[in-house]
Amino acid sequence: MITKRKPVHPGEVLLEDVIKPLRLSIAEAAKDLGVSRKALYELINGKSSLSPQMAVRIGEATKTSPESWLNMQLKLDLWKAMKNKPANITGFPKKAAVVNK
Repeated sequence: MITKRKPVHPGEVLLEDVIKPLRLSIAEAAKDLGVSRKALYELINGKSSLSPQMAVRIGEATKTSPESWLNMQLKLDLWKAMKNKPANITGFPKKAAVVNK
């Protein structure tokens, strides 16, 4: 089921809940994560999606699970996909279940 409210981008969570409270600059946070300033800037501004590799980096840096960061991205991606669901889906025909022997 899709929620009406758009899920928060993981980059926004990183910025608001981690970087700002720690009073880190983007350059400092990028250095701590081992990524370029540009890569971090694009993530926190929602211009790029969170990759599994970045989730691992953030998880290590924040002592949280990479899965929690990836779940945020997954929820956002699914919300976007459901908002743009193709109209030409008809569904598979209903037939008797096939049993593997």
